[in-house]
Amino acid sequence: MNGTEKASAFASRKSGGAPLSMLTAYDYPTAKLFDEGGVDALLVGDSLGMVVLGFPDTTHVTLDMMLHHVAAVARATPKALIIGDFSIGTYPDPETAVVNARKLAAAGADAVKLEGGVAQADKVRAIVEAGIPVCGHLGMLPQSVLEEGGYKKKGKTPEQSAAILADARALVDAGVFAIVLESVVPATAAHITREIRIPTIGIGCGTGNCDGEVSVATDLLGTFPWFVPPFARPEADLAPQIVAAARAYVARQTRL
Repeated sequence: MNGTEKASAFASRKSGGAPLSMLTAYDYPTAKLFDEGGVDALLVGDSLGMVVLGFPDTTHVTLDMMLHHVAAVARATPKALIIGDFSIGTYPDPETAVVNARKLAAAGADAVKLEGGVAQADKVRAIVEAGIPVCGHLGMLPQSVLEEGGYKKKGKTPEQSAAILADARALVDAGVFAIVLESVVPATAAHITREIRIPTIGIGCGTGNCDGEVSVATDLLGTFPWFVPPFARPEADLAPQIVAAARAYVARQTRL
């Protein structure tokens, strides 16, 4: 299937069936292994700036970095939908957004993702009209962390909830096939999920309040022990095993 067909199949899961699954992937082997695990979508997120490149937040990530990692994931030729993040500052207007969406698609992304709601609708519409599927991102927006002074829960008041819903509806009308909801309080996330016709993918929104969930690979695997979000649900704890393997290697070398 091409990107449009994959995105359409993903969106059709809103109508029922098992919850959608999405994991971040930043390299060839991780993408290949997660795809063998049956994940519905692989997000090449700008979170790579923190968990792969060691930056304090995602605002240091460039488009060239994103293209590099999208291409690596695409080389795994996964069955899963590949979604490539726009990096900060790379979608200031519809024309630039289309140019950079095409670069991400040429690198191997089936779809692209951008942050924001009503203010991004014209850009979403232009990208979709160019034939590239778009995933939205609402709630806590990592690219706005410096302006907001940290990572804050969203949708805590009726006014905030209404604003996120208005953003979601604007994105739906512009043509997105799904929306990531990040760090939105459970009741608001569930309300938005009920109110829109496309899938919501939650992270930090509680269990069962969205149509699916996205997890950061390092959170799932336990390979970034220096910071684990409070909402993370690890399925492995690989960091100690990696350290143990390195120590065993060092010990083996000393015996040679």
